[in-house]
Amino acid sequence: MKAAAAQRRNLRGFTLIEVMIVVAVIGILAAIALPSYNDYVRRGQLPEAFNTLSAYRATMEQYYQDNRNYGPSGTNCAANAAAAFTPSGAKYFGYTCSTSASQQNYVITATGSAGRAVGHTYTINQNGERATTQFKGSTVTQPCWLTSTNAC
Repeated sequence: MKAAAAQRRNLRGFTLIEVMIVVAVIGILAAIALPSYNDYVRRGQLPEAFNTLSAYRATMEQYYQDNRNYGPSGTNCAANAAAAFTPSGAKYFGYTCSTSASQQNYVITATGSAGRAVGHTYTINQNGERATTQFKGSTVTQPCWLTSTNAC
């Protein structure tokens, strides 16, 4: 009998305090890890915009070499100037392009439309000047494509 009572005493389990401590530690770790993970995912989605903007710019420059202009002015230069360019596999950004009335200037814009890319807007123009106009949902004016901080 004494052996059975001693065995039951050893198998009592965890106390409520011990369980609460474990839950608190897990909560603290999650509070630190989740924002870092979300930032990592966001940074993984941004290169889609950078790669597509660069390819779009190359298509515009090829058009310019053939026609000595970037296409008719209006809201979307993709209709004429870059008709051969269609971003395939674009998952996180939408792309627009506009030319000036002189047909010698353009601005291509990538706007976040899905995932963690929402709240990001990047541009590139005929001179290759890159800019960030929106980063993590905040309006910014930076002469580069921001990825992880708000400064170039």
